Amino acid sequence: MTGRRAGFEPPHCPNPSCPFHGDPRGWRALRHGFYRRHAVPRRIQRYRCSHCRRTFSSQTFSVTYWLRRPALLSAVYEGLVACSGFRQIARAQGVSPSTVQTHTTRLGRQALLFLQDHRPPGPPSEPLALDGFETFEHSQYYPFHANLAVGAESHFLYAFTDAELRRKGRMTRGQKERRAELERRHGRPDPKALEREMAALLGLVAAPGAYVELRTDEHPAYPRGFSRVDGVRVRHRVTSSKRARTTANPLFPVNRMDLLLRHGGANHKRETIAFSKRRQSAMERVAIFAVWVNYQKSRSEKRRDETPAQVLGLTDHRLTTPEILAKRRFPTRVALPARWRPYYEGKVPTRARRCAQPPQRRFVG
Repeated sequence: MTGRRAGFEPPHCPNPSCPFHGDPRGWRALRHGFYRRHAVPRRIQRYRCSHCRRTFSSQTFSVTYWLRRPALLSAVYEGLVACSGFRQIARAQGVSPSTVQTHTTRLGRQALLFLQDHRPPGPPSEPLALDGFETFEHSQYYPFHANLAVGAESHFLYAFTDAELRRKGRMTRGQKERRAELERRHGRPDPKALEREMAALLGLVAAPGAYVELRTDEHPAYPRGFSRVDGVRVRHRVTSSKRARTTANPLFPVNRMDLLLRHGGANHKRETIAFSKRRQSAMERVAIFAVWVNYQKSRSEKRRDETPAQVLGLTDHRLTTPEILAKRRFPTRVALPARWRPYYEGKVPTRARRCAQPPQRRFVG
């Protein structure tokens, strides 16, 4: 078996400094031998750019570049969307939990690029239901919101952000003292974080000059956040959070998304030991979840109907995992929103783990 896929030709130069990286018109790659590896296919074709002379291989354009077990990536993806924790996936695949975590980071980065590369063109053509999904990182003293924007008709997850929260609710005297000690040591979250991130969420789904109808509950930070965004005309409809969460509820699409996120993510289960230790990892898994729920999952499990992406006309069929992971996307060719850059670059901090550093990579992708 050869390492050159049938009909495969390098689509562009992978070197970000080459002028043919962004615009491959008039470019060609020269064959430059091959190398062998242990995984199948064993023979991998190599190439050289005719302009910058950079060498690369067909694996450079695969999501499984540099992986000793290429098939493991899709197995990790399937496990994550099936509510498996890192250690469960590791035991099933015979690898270490750190290997699963490394693969999850790669999947999260590629999921962000996939979502941006396949996002609906123009402003939303339907009302959006917005809400904050509450979970936590490191311990229950560090809660945060994963803010979601969901199409009211298509159930498409358009965008997401995160916002740190201060632990609230009923606490014992010892818990209050512990919270105060942690806040003295690591600082308190920004009290305007939710307001700021709701503004960022609106900025992700609507460009200046657009009109959008937003549906939320009565949280006071939401309208304050929307007012921060200039140039976007907003019609804001408020629904009581005490209203029955049936299909007649205007917030049903985002309430359903909250339930799916908790149901499909092992790190969000109630009283679990598989909770996310870092917010960075949690948001990578939200990106993976967004790809699955938008492009692979039916809106109704009983009817097995169209996916949200099919409803919006973004695809003509339900995508499979091999199709999702068919090609590697480069951040130098996909313009990620500024708000999503920290997710891609691994720069989302965890207060209790300030020593954690973002991964250093020689090549982007």
